Amino acid sequence: MAKACWPYFDPEYETLSARINPPRVSVDNISCRHCTVVKIDSVNKPGILLEVVQILTDLDFTITKAYISSDGGWFMDVFHVTDQQGKKITDGRTVDYIERALGPKGHAADGMKNCPGKRVGVHSVGNHTAIELIGRDRPGLLSEISAVLADLQFNVAAAEVWTHNRRIACVLYVNDYSTNHAVHDLNRLSIMEEQLKHILRGSEDDDKVARTSFSMGFTHTDRRLHQMLFADRDYEGRGVTSEVDYPSSFKPKITVDRCEEKGYSVVSVQCKDRAKLMFDIVCTLTDMQYVVFHANISSSGPYASQEYFIRHMDGCTLDAEGEKERVIKCLEASIHRRVSEGLSLELCAKDRVGLLSEVTRILRENGLSVRRAGISTIGDEAVNVFYVRDTYGNPVDSKKIEALRREIGHTMMLNVKKDPGSAKAPEAEAISGWAKTSFFFGNLLDKLLA
Repeated sequence: MAKACWPYFDPEYETLSARINPPRVSVDNISCRHCTVVKIDSVNKPGILLEVVQILTDLDFTITKAYISSDGGWFMDVFHVTDQQGKKITDGRTVDYIERALGPKGHAADGMKNCPGKRVGVHSVGNHTAIELIGRDRPGLLSEISAVLADLQFNVAAAEVWTHNRRIACVLYVNDYSTNHAVHDLNRLSIMEEQLKHILRGSEDDDKVARTSFSMGFTHTDRRLHQMLFADRDYEGRGVTSEVDYPSSFKPKITVDRCEEKGYSVVSVQCKDRAKLMFDIVCTLTDMQYVVFHANISSSGPYASQEYFIRHMDGCTLDAEGEKERVIKCLEASIHRRVSEGLSLELCAKDRVGLLSEVTRILRENGLSVRRAGISTIGDEAVNVFYVRDTYGNPVDSKKIEALRREIGHTMMLNVKKDPGSAKAPEAEAISGWAKTSFFFGNLLDKLLA
């Protein structure tokens, strides 16, 4: 009997074009007076735009302008970026990192794993176990979740929490308090999973309203949160009124048109500018299986204008009205998930098991509802940032802030800041003795994994 012979494929053939034409990266501080110009030329590949924007975003850069072109087999991008203070990127180590991360080594298969981004790990990440939670939001839910973890002697080393349209999505990194290592006891993990599911379900019996899982694969945390809420269909709103969740100052104007000449669908977004806006939009388009061929990004004062020329991965444009409406709703949701009008509370204290449970309990008892949160541990210090409103979704009364200060002022350092996008908020000054700080989650997991 004749044996079937299959053609041989070199496993390195897939990266051949990238090795023949490696990415070229230029970091230019001369051409533009007010910003640093980052140029990337490379062979085009699926998801490359999101990779580049993710790296720049994780460095906490502000993208003031961008020009994207990836029609055909080549990818050419120009980004105008500044730091959080609006200054050029002049630090030599940062410039060197940009060139390495976006260059030939950074685009290799393992290059992205070395990026100081936010990643969701397989079952355990270094000395931490990664947990994903999604369910119906309600006042005090984060307090209940953290209380369960504290009772089971799990310490929350880092977490990111988003809420949108009465849904909550969390990615938490926990370890065993007694060993400071990831939890491998399947019985303990099973007990934790069951108790968290019970908390998320609340009074509802349907298991579909809440999910608890141990995350699988390496995924950027912000992108994973977008994916979780998108899969949960938070963009549908479920009949929730939008006055609180969608403040008028942040209401985006999104249109989908057709470019007949080139056969693209043109997605135009005009809204109030904010950090990571481009990442959120590109992330959502990518997860919806759309490919960005060209884009023009600009900002003028407090407003941003972004235009994307896209097609679906199968080459089709957005022709059906229902499809256009879905894209508009999903992009609106992606923009609003990170918006937090009102106050941000930054708390710093010596880390201990149950600290997050104590803090969130105090917030709940003072009538504060957490809209978004970032939890981090650096050394033996816990730094937590909470974006809060009252339990009805209204701005926080200054009396509640004073009551909060009196209750926790002796055990924790508190910094109260008005969100830049908020029209009205009570007076917010830092507690004397602690300088104002900004919370950056981007490099946290590298510290945890070190």
